[in-house]
Amino acid sequence: MKKFDKILKSGILFLSFILLFFILNNASINNMLYPFSFGMLFALTWANQKVYLLAPAYLISSLVLDFSLNNAISILVTIFVLVVPYYIHILCKKVMKKWEFGLFSLLSQTATLAFAVVYGNSIVLSAVNIILGVLYMYSAIIIFEALIVRGFTNKLTSIELVSLFIIVMSLCAGLVNISIENFSFLKLFVSLILFVFAFTSSSVLTLLMAITAGAGALLATNNPIYMTPFVVWALCALVFKNHHKIFMIMGVLCSEVIIGLYFRLYPTFDLIEALPVLLSSCIFFILPNKWLYEFAVIFNLSKDRLAMKNVVNRNRELLCKRLSNLAEVFNDMNIIYRNMIKKGMSKEDVKKILYKEICEKICAYCPERNHCHRTFADSTKKVFEELITIAFERGKATLLDIPSYLTSRCKQTTAILGSVNTLTAQYKKYLNMASDIDSSKLIIAEQLLGVSKVIDSLSKEVDSNISFDTVRENKILDELTYHNIICIDAVVFEKDIHTLVASLVVRKEDAEKLRIVDCVGKVCGQKMAVFEMFPSIRPNYTVVNLKTAPRFDCMFGVCQKTKANSSISGDNYSVIKLDGDRILFAISDGMGSGEKAENYSELSIALIENFYKAGFDNDIIISSVNKLLNLHKEDIFSALDVGVLDLKNGICDFIKMASPVTFIVSTEEVKKVESSSLPLGIVDDAYPLIKKEVVSSGDYVILFSDGISDSFENDEVLKEEILSLKAKNPQDLADQLLERALSKNKGYAIDDMTVLVIKIFEN
Repeated sequence: MKKFDKILKSGILFLSFILLFFILNNASINNMLYPFSFGMLFALTWANQKVYLLAPAYLISSLVLDFSLNNAISILVTIFVLVVPYYIHILCKKVMKKWEFGLFSLLSQTATLAFAVVYGNSIVLSAVNIILGVLYMYSAIIIFEALIVRGFTNKLTSIELVSLFIIVMSLCAGLVNISIENFSFLKLFVSLILFVFAFTSSSVLTLLMAITAGAGALLATNNPIYMTPFVVWALCALVFKNHHKIFMIMGVLCSEVIIGLYFRLYPTFDLIEALPVLLSSCIFFILPNKWLYEFAVIFNLSKDRLAMKNVVNRNRELLCKRLSNLAEVFNDMNIIYRNMIKKGMSKEDVKKILYKEICEKICAYCPERNHCHRTFADSTKKVFEELITIAFERGKATLLDIPSYLTSRCKQTTAILGSVNTLTAQYKKYLNMASDIDSSKLIIAEQLLGVSKVIDSLSKEVDSNISFDTVRENKILDELTYHNIICIDAVVFEKDIHTLVASLVVRKEDAEKLRIVDCVGKVCGQKMAVFEMFPSIRPNYTVVNLKTAPRFDCMFGVCQKTKANSSISGDNYSVIKLDGDRILFAISDGMGSGEKAENYSELSIALIENFYKAGFDNDIIISSVNKLLNLHKEDIFSALDVGVLDLKNGICDFIKMASPVTFIVSTEEVKKVESSSLPLGIVDDAYPLIKKEVVSSGDYVILFSDGISDSFENDEVLKEEILSLKAKNPQDLADQLLERALSKNKGYAIDDMTVLVIKIFEN
C-alpha cells in the first residue's frame, strides 16, 4: 500500500511538472524571448525536487510544442548539462552551490546559441534570452528557498515577494496563450489567486498581484486587455474582505459580468467566457479556511506578531505589579528582623548583675554580711567590680587581685573568686551567643533587604512597554536573505535608551556566521554583539540574540606563584561577566598559606561572585560576606580586592578590604587606589573602601596580592617597575611583573603571589 501511495504521488508530481513546463514553454516576451522554462528546471533542481521526474517532464513538455530535431538536440543538451554534474556531485557527496547552478544553466544553452549562429538567427536575442533565463532561475530559487525549504510558516521578505510576483508573471505570460474555445485558463488562475490574496494578505499586495498578472499577459501579447479586469476583480474582492466568502465571490462575479456585457472589454463574452471566474469562485468557496489561514502566515505574520507583542507588554505590566508587591514584602520582613535584634548589655550593667548574684550567692549567709556591705559598702563594692573587670579582661581573677584588707577579714575569698570566674565565663559565653544570634538576624535582614532591592530593580526594568521596531525587523529579514542566511523570524525592540535588542531565529548551520552581526548592525545603525544563543523550539533552528555592543570591552591576564614550601596557594581570583554589560574582577587573599587559607579565600570569592550575579548592592554584598565569614570564629581572614567595570561608560567601582594598592595605568598618568580597612571576617562592622574611577581605552588595571607588593620597598618603587615593563598584552604584563617580584627575592616566593591585569579597549 505504501509503495502504491509513493507511485501515485510521484505520478501526480510528474504530471504537475509537465503542466508547469508546458505553461512556461508558452510564456514569452513579445513572442521573441522564451527564457522561463530552462530557468525553472534548474531552480526546481536546486530546491531538491526529483531530477528523474524533472528531466523527462521538461523533455515531453518541450517536444509537445516543437517536435523538431534542432529543438530535441537543444533540450537533450540542457538535460545532459544538468543531470551529469548533479549526479557527480551526489556521488562525491558534495552539494552544488548556487553559482554552480548559474554556470551550468549558462552552459546548458550552448546548443541553442550554436543553432542561432548556424541558421543566422539573432545572436544578441539568444544571448539576452540565456541571461534572462539565468536571472529567472535565481529569482525562482529565492522563493523556493522560502516556501519549499522553510515552509509556509514564516513571513515572506520583500525580495521573496518580488520573486513570487515574477513567477506569477511568467505563469500568466504562458497561460494567456492557452485556452480551449473561449475558456481562458489565465482568468481561472488569476481570479483564484486574487481570491486567495484578498483573503490572506493586505490590500496593497492584492492590488500588486492583479497588476502583476495583467503585466504578464501584456508581456506576452503586447495587449493590455486583461489589466483593467484583474484590478477591478481585486478591488471588488477587497471591498468584501471582512465579510463572508460568498460576498467576495458575488462581488467578483458581478464585476466580471458588468465588464463583459456593459463595458465590452472582451472581444466576445458568453457563458464559456465567464466560466473560468465561476469555476475559481467555486474552488475558493470550498477551500477550508484552516488552509487559507495557514497560507496567510507568509503575508500577515505581522498581525499575529502584533497580538503577540501586546500580550508581551501586558504580561510585563502584570509582572511589574507582582514584583513591586513582592519587593515590599521582603522589605517588611527586613524591618521585622532588624527589630528582633537585642543589643547586648553594657559592661556596667553586667557588673551590676554579677555583683548582685555574687552577693546573693556568697554573702547572703555570711555572719559578716552587714559589716562588709554596710560599714565598708563602698570599698567592698569596688573590690567586687574590679575582680569582675579583671575576669572579663584577663579571663580569670586570682587571690593576688584581692586587696589585703579584704582577705584579712573575709573567710569567703576562695568562694568569691570561684563565683566571679564562673559567672563571668558564663556571661561571656552568653554574650557571645547573643551576639551571634543578633549577627545572624542582621545577616538575614540584610539579605531580605538585598532581595527587596533586586526585585524592585526588576520591577522598574519591566515597568515600561517594549517598543518593537517592525520596519527594522523586515529590513533584517531582507538583508539576511540577500546574504543567503535563512532567518524565519526577527524581533527588534528597545530594552532601554542605550540598548537595542534583536532576536533572530536562523537556520542552525547559519547561526555561527559573522555576517549576521554585520547585517543586523547595518540595519540598526550601530555596532551589535551576540550575547546569547540557544536551540529554537523548531528543529534545526537556533535563536541568536544580539544587543547594542557596549562602548568598551576588556581582556585579562593572570599569573600566580605558590609560596615556597607550600603546596596550595591561599590566593584566588575571579573574572566574570555580569548583567548590564559589567565585568567583575577580584582577588581574594586568604591570610597565610595552605589549605585553610585557600578554602577561606575561595569561599570569599564564591560569595562575592554569587551576590553580584544575583544583583545585590556593593554595600550589602561586602557587609553580608563579612558577617558570614565572621561567624566561623576562626583566626583565618581574607583580604579582598574587587573591581566592577561598567563597559557602557567606563566607570569602575573598586571595593577594597586590607588589599594592596591597585594601579590604573594609562598613557597620561598612573592612578592609585589604596585600602586601609581590616580584612574580611575579623570584626562585624568592617567597612570597605569603595571608590569610583573612570577608565579609558588602552588603560590597564593591575591588581595583586600582598605577596607581590611586599616584594618591593614601597608603592612608588612598584609603580616605577610597572612603568618600566614593555608588554604587548595583559598576560605579558602579568608574567613580567611576577618575574620582577620574584627577582627581588632571588627567585624565592615569600608568600602566595597573584597578579591580575585587565586591559580596557574601545569596542
